[in-house]
Amino acid sequence: MITQKYQKGFRGLIAWREAHQLALALYKVTIKFPKEERYGVVDQLRRSSSSVAALLAEGSCMSTAAHRKSYYNRAHGSITEVDNHLELAHDLGYLTDALYQDLLSRVNRTAFLVQALARSCT
Repeated sequence: MITQKYQKGFRGLIAWREAHQLALALYKVTIKFPKEERYGVVDQLRRSSSSVAALLAEGSCMSTAAHRKSYYNRAHGSITEVDNHLELAHDLGYLTDALYQDLLSRVNRTAFLVQALARSCT
């Protein structure tokens, strides 16, 4: 059973929930990528997307606003990495236009939420 402390925490952050859902979506999508991309764009997309949620979770438990903001800014850097790798995957033909647009929309929403979270730490 999850303790009360961990039922709240980072799971209560809308930005974390969005980042988590994006990472899940990217894990599912990249299963269909070519096998030779396993250690290329697949690995990069998975690492950068899971990093966003991990940094948000870690940042949420920092004791000062400055420390939280630092983690949230790094999470924003990771979501920008996701954006870059999605562009590459699309240009390589691994994503349809429709799927790319859907994922890009998720990236933009997550980036907006992460930035808002960082701004709230001032």
